[in-house]
Amino acid sequence: MSGTVPPVVELRGVGREYGGVTALRDATLTIGRGELVAVVGPSGSGKSTLLNLMGTLDRPTSGVVRIDGHDVGGLSDRRLAALRARTIGFVFQQFHLAAGVPVLDSVADGLLYGGTPRARRRALAEEALRRVGLGHRLRHRPHELSGGEKQRCAIARAVLGDPSGASGPGGPRLLLADEPTGALDSASGRTVMGLLRDLHAAGTTVVVITHDQDIAASLPRQVRLRDGRIADDSAGGGAR
Repeated sequence: MSGTVPPVVELRGVGREYGGVTALRDATLTIGRGELVAVVGPSGSGKSTLLNLMGTLDRPTSGVVRIDGHDVGGLSDRRLAALRARTIGFVFQQFHLAAGVPVLDSVADGLLYGGTPRARRRALAEEALRRVGLGHRLRHRPHELSGGEKQRCAIARAVLGDPSGASGPGGPRLLLADEPTGALDSASGRTVMGLLRDLHAAGTTVVVITHDQDIAASLPRQVRLRDGRIADDSAGGGAR
């Protein structure tokens, strides 16, 4: 197996409990490099728990989670944070833009704790904002942007990637988008999904967590959750 490139996401028999309540049970899932996947299910089905595990924001109660070949359970908090920083980008339904701060600086602050010099942070942020079509909005504050523009800012922040280049050109290896169109009108939602497809076409593995059946059906692979279990996987994994 020497030289084999590992999947970006690999879960084996994963469970997660919170205070005796099982949020996810016996989940087995592999997501290869360059895939575009929808994780779909109703509220309470386990989508957020699965997102947190794939994003290394949480650790499993049982089973094994590997991200980019690294066993999450065997990493210290510091090494886990480093893996997350160089490998994973997040896009949330809430935009998390600081009120009164120009979007260029809000996006640049995504690299604040990596030790990147301020001028370099701003240059990378400007490049990312231009990539999502917001080169003309660099100095605008969040209240001056539409919902769709705010979400594009969030995508720009997510694709900054590791300035060392370890995550490869164009941003993170894995982009997790949590209900990215949930707060948007239909036209803005289509624009955001188009951006996510563009990132996928450029080589990023993209996972979209959604309750929207139409969005899920438009993506090449659907993983469906129900009652804390993977009920179906269109890639052929079947129910768990």
